[in-house]
Amino acid sequence: MRNKIAAVLVSLAMALPAFAATPVNINKADAATLAKSLDGIGHSKAEAIVAWREEHGPFKSADDLGQVKGIGPATLERNRSAILLDDTPANNKAAKPATPTKTKLAAKQAGE
Repeated sequence: MRNKIAAVLVSLAMALPAFAATPVNINKADAATLAKSLDGIGHSKAEAIVAWREEHGPFKSADDLGQVKGIGPATLERNRSAILLDDTPANNKAAKPATPTKTKLAAKQAGE
């Protein structure tokens, strides 16, 4: 009995990654690709993403998806790591605002 339970648990654990979101460029992907790639996004929400993008232009951050009807904070957070704004994974950092750095001149003036 324990072996059967352990086998079921192992099978479930191995299946979980299959439900994870797949990285996708939300500024270029069509509705079918968005629906297939993002967790909790079906065809109608994917079409709403494409419609919003066509009306307002490209998404500037992952948080912009929250403006699409039917996409709430939980869905956004569940997919944040898979949301790309261009074709490079490093662009995910663009979803977070950059902190300004002081120039050498400003640092020098602050020290005086």
